[in-house]
Amino acid sequence: MYPISGCGLFGDEQERAQPPAPDPLAPLLAEALSLAGQHEAAITAFPVLADRLAPVAAAHREHATALTKLVRTPEPSGSASPDPSASPSPPGGDAKGTLAALRGAEQKGLKSATQACQAAPAERAALLGSIAAARATHLEVVR
Repeated sequence: MYPISGCGLFGDEQERAQPPAPDPLAPLLAEALSLAGQHEAAITAFPVLADRLAPVAAAHREHATALTKLVRTPEPSGSASPDPSASPSPPGGDAKGTLAALRGAEQKGLKSATQACQAAPAERAALLGSIAAARATHLEVVR
């Protein structure tokens, strides 16, 4: 006798063959890691900014940790994308120019976090609202 098994009549095989869609919050996670890396690179280049920027970098790392728990990631494939925070480019110029670049990155980050919060289902909105609020305060730190 032959065991009865799924024959793909209802599309089961096709569904298993297709990887799940990337989580819509995956870009926000990558952005949090990138922002943390940018702040850390600025601290390395300009240690005088450490007291000011270290808490911001830590906040971005905490956001990344929270988003990692929330984001459904697809199964790893053969071509893994590199971590955007792995080797942030060192800031050029002086501390003032570096703060201006960080301000621009934080403004972009605030916009993306706000948009993600507005588009998110209720169970994700609280975390995203918190991230957006934190990024708004980061703008004041990098003035």
